[in-house]
Amino acid sequence: MKIAVVGGGSTYTPELVDGFARLFPDVTELALVDPARDRLDVVGPFAQRIFGAYGHQGRVTYTEDLDAGLADASVVVIQLRIGGQQARISDETFPLECGCVGQETTGAGGLAKALRTVPVVLDVAERARRLSAPDAWIIDFTNPVGIVTRALLDAGHRAIGLCNVAIGFQRRFAAMLDVDPASVILDHVGLNHLTWERAAYVSDVDRLPELMGAHLKELADHLDMPVDVLSTLGSVPSYYLRYFYCHDEVVRQERGQQTRGQKVAEIEAELLRMYADPNLSTKPELLGQRGGAFYSEAAVGLIASLRSDDGTVHSANVRNRGHLPFLSDDAVIEVSSRVGRDGAVPIPTAPVGPLMSGLIAHVSAYEELAVAAAVHGGRSRVYQAMLAHPLIGQHEKAEVLTDRLLAVNAAHLAWAR
Repeated sequence: MKIAVVGGGSTYTPELVDGFARLFPDVTELALVDPARDRLDVVGPFAQRIFGAYGHQGRVTYTEDLDAGLADASVVVIQLRIGGQQARISDETFPLECGCVGQETTGAGGLAKALRTVPVVLDVAERARRLSAPDAWIIDFTNPVGIVTRALLDAGHRAIGLCNVAIGFQRRFAAMLDVDPASVILDHVGLNHLTWERAAYVSDVDRLPELMGAHLKELADHLDMPVDVLSTLGSVPSYYLRYFYCHDEVVRQERGQQTRGQKVAEIEAELLRMYADPNLSTKPELLGQRGGAFYSEAAVGLIASLRSDDGTVHSANVRNRGHLPFLSDDAVIEVSSRVGRDGAVPIPTAPVGPLMSGLIAHVSAYEELAVAAAVHGGRSRVYQAMLAHPLIGQHEKAEVLTDRLLAVNAAHLAWAR
């Protein structure tokens, strides 16, 4: 089978390549596609060396030609960053002018990224529909995953959104319990980057109460949240809930500090220097600081289940279709799902109480408006999405942030072209 990775020049890519090389012998061709030839000429040969080091029989190709990369692919992985790290740094800074969190996947920064990204992803998907295998799946790892996946599904594409938050918790909980990670089934529920772990089943027994009883402070410290938040919730929120539960504290910390994008840009420069070493054939430890932990295992596991129809449980971004009754059927949710040849189906779960459902519904409404703004454009649609977001939600802020967003995005899109 051929797998195409759109955005294959990313410094993330060797993590994905390592997973395919170790865990997925069915790959006959891994095609890395990226318009940035300078990055491809570094990442591509390094990816080939990784496959060689594992003795994988498949071949790694790399090209700037999107159509050639997509041709006959059985799976298309999309991992784009339109505007590069400079756009990310902008997303993390301009909202601070209005006292709002600066983050690339939520709030005004997340909307800016969505508006830049959705049209490009939809264009890639349309080309894949024409050129890839008739039953090809699109795996979206491009942030904001929930919004991008909803846009793909709205356009009729065979797509599933993927995030590494759940698998990260699965591995952490398994280590705390001293069990095989594959034996841990999470009750992972919410929206992309707005999720909670409400249970951790091992042999059908929920071990999360035990974990929270023994490791509550450790878990809270890992998430940089107060212990009281976790104990009140009775569950473990994703790190991204910190932007909601501790918003003003985060804004105070962010002002005047180096952004995550600036840190990542420095890491990327060093990674590319390391990847260029012809003697390097294994992913360096520094890649772990780039982010995306367990991304390769999550991607390989999901793709393997889509191909083998094994019904394994994975975290996936899928249509709601009544799973969370307080959301529309068309909403895209991120939940534990059984995955097979026909896609991902959410597993039955306990009702979601108001402490979580209220926030999920609020953000889901924003995401619906964000997709409309990304697909159809127009200042009024951008403003509506700003006004609907719970971290903005005020006319004055929404007005200023709308104009700032449109200005910075215009500059970054002009640069990208």
